[in-house]
Amino acid sequence: MHSGGVRRAVAATTVFASLLTALSACGGAEGSRATQAAGRAARTPAATAAATRVPGVGDRLQRRIPSGSRQVVAVYGDGKDSADSTVVLYTKHGSTWQRERGWAGHNGKKGWTTDHHEDDDRSPVGVFTLSDAGGVLPDPGSGLPYTRSAAFAAPRWWAKSHWHDFDYVIAIDYNRVKGTPPNDPTRPQGEKKGGGIWLHMDHGSGTSACVSVPERAMRHLLRTLDPRQRPVVVMGDRADLAA
Repeated sequence: MHSGGVRRAVAATTVFASLLTALSACGGAEGSRATQAAGRAARTPAATAAATRVPGVGDRLQRRIPSGSRQVVAVYGDGKDSADSTVVLYTKHGSTWQRERGWAGHNGKKGWTTDHHEDDDRSPVGVFTLSDAGGVLPDPGSGLPYTRSAAFAAPRWWAKSHWHDFDYVIAIDYNRVKGTPPNDPTRPQGEKKGGGIWLHMDHGSGTSACVSVPERAMRHLLRTLDPRQRPVVVMGDRADLAA
């Protein structure tokens, strides 16, 4: 390449680099979160036409998925002590699992545990049924029994970013009575084992023990999960899930 061509190539490279820098600066923290979310989604095990098992889930938890379940919400935690996760909806067609949708989400602010206790700020690892839903807002067309109540509203002494967390919720059947509203306080295993663990709307950071996803994800899950398909959530950090 002659010297003029070299100069033009260098100039083009410099302009492109400046443009990337400007775009990153405009994005600020939001751009960084979007990049991280995309990275989490890219690391999620992909379901294929031959996926006869839920991707990324090892024998221990795979065996706990009821044989009749045809819908699985898989929560792939980034790490044992991480609040970041990727949430994927799988549907079983015949003998294979197909990936339907996926979203960036959050779990307990201190990560995950196989021995959850009240106020440990960690989400429990395991397989749990999904039986009941509810929230502050009207039923968006939920397939699960839906209880609308102002009692779901987050306390107004919480940070404003949390006020809409419970506009939509789906109860995770950990230490609760199935067939009751998600905010029913009954704890069959006792108060020390915690409870009130839900799928709910995301506020951008870790939770007390719940799993949070964007509003569009909650609407999709509420409209898609079907009691006849015996939906379950399989949740944990990636290492525990794969064990």
